[in-house]
Amino acid sequence: MSSALRVETRDGVRTIWFDRPDHRNAMTWEMFRDYYAALKAADDDPAIRAIVVTGAGDWFCAGADPAALQALLDPGHRDRLLHELGFAPHLPLTLGTPIVAAVNGGAAGLGLVHALYADVRFLAAEARLSTAFSRLGLIAEYGSAWLLPRLIGVGNAMDLLVSGRKIDAAEAQRMGLAQRVLPRAEVLPAAQAYAADLAVHCAPSSMAIIRRQVWAGLDSTAQDATADAVRLMGESLSGPDFRAAAAALVQGSTPRWDA
Repeated sequence: MSSALRVETRDGVRTIWFDRPDHRNAMTWEMFRDYYAALKAADDDPAIRAIVVTGAGDWFCAGADPAALQALLDPGHRDRLLHELGFAPHLPLTLGTPIVAAVNGGAAGLGLVHALYADVRFLAAEARLSTAFSRLGLIAEYGSAWLLPRLIGVGNAMDLLVSGRKIDAAEAQRMGLAQRVLPRAEVLPAAQAYAADLAVHCAPSSMAIIRRQVWAGLDSTAQDATADAVRLMGESLSGPDFRAAAAALVQGSTPRWDA
């Protein structure tokens, strides 16, 4: 595990911190790779039912480290960036475990992309967000041109991507980019409480399948999505998580998803 990441597990929730506060949590190449490894490790652990991602200090993540950007002027480093991450760039979308972003401060460029890959975003009222790519002579990186129109609509996505301008948390919430806006001190506890509720009350199999349904459904027809839902419903009705929920409902207790 990179020294630029910090991990804590509690009550079925794995919290991952970007932990370079003196550098605004800017991401080195190794940090990016190790972050994806940490996500994969959490998803592979059956005891982990939800993931929270946040930043240490006053920033969530300022994007790529300036030294890492400078290194990309070397063709050899560019090849490494393109071919040696070790994970699919859209890895977060392939996981079964829900991800909650506790955006405790500024998020720009690659840092904002990591927040976009989360299922739910809690933002500090003090947070400022920017895609930043166009102001660095770059394109919309790591799937952000695919993600943003689906999250906030084409017009808002074009505004943020083409201009690279900064928006505050209130504007992000109006666009639908933030599900909660809270004072900075409350963001992480609120995100962890939300994740803990998922871990206790929501079936792991349901959350994993719903996650796949939503992302796959964005590129399918209503007919295909509904047909797929009918098939998946039949499977879930015969699954252990539904039996656990049904038993808990009769008993007036909390389901035991590992039963």
